[in-house]
Amino acid sequence: MSVLDEIQAAFARRGGETYGEGVSQLEHALQCALCAERDGASPALIAATLLHDIGHLIHDLPQDIADHGIDAQHESLGSAWLSRHFGPEVTEPVRLHVAAKRYLATTEPGYFDLLSPASVQSLTLQGGLLSAEESARFAAQPFAEDAIRLRRWDDEGKIVGMATPGLDQFMRYAAASLRPA
Repeated sequence: MSVLDEIQAAFARRGGETYGEGVSQLEHALQCALCAERDGASPALIAATLLHDIGHLIHDLPQDIADHGIDAQHESLGSAWLSRHFGPEVTEPVRLHVAAKRYLATTEPGYFDLLSPASVQSLTLQGGLLSAEESARFAAQPFAEDAIRLRRWDDEGKIVGMATPGLDQFMRYAAASLRPA
């Protein structure tokens, strides 16, 4: 089975699950990818945006894991899983998108107030606000800007009932972003 088949199978298996936002994992991924496409992101960043929560789809934990006070560390799990077939232009924004939320909540006035209740809950589990030193370290990392862009689309992609193209529309970006074999 190719990694593209594995991704589609993961969305088929768990994409209908919710995570406290009123939309399913698949709806969220499609909305986020549509936002990235709309804004002219590179194919790799669109792929990263589509796949940023793949870690939620490949672990065996319940969909309400945050309600049990546990951070599934989906960003690290997803990035590691994707790194078998994708380069850092896909995997690093995925790995850093939680840190980007923490960074924006720390450094951008009003950002925290715009977070959904589920995002506030997960922010707490993910370590909360950053120190000044942690903020500087995050901002200096390669792909930090891409992670911030992804995070903004992540925040935007939570609209109940929003019409989007199907998964195939965005899987082409994942296919185009695969590392050469």
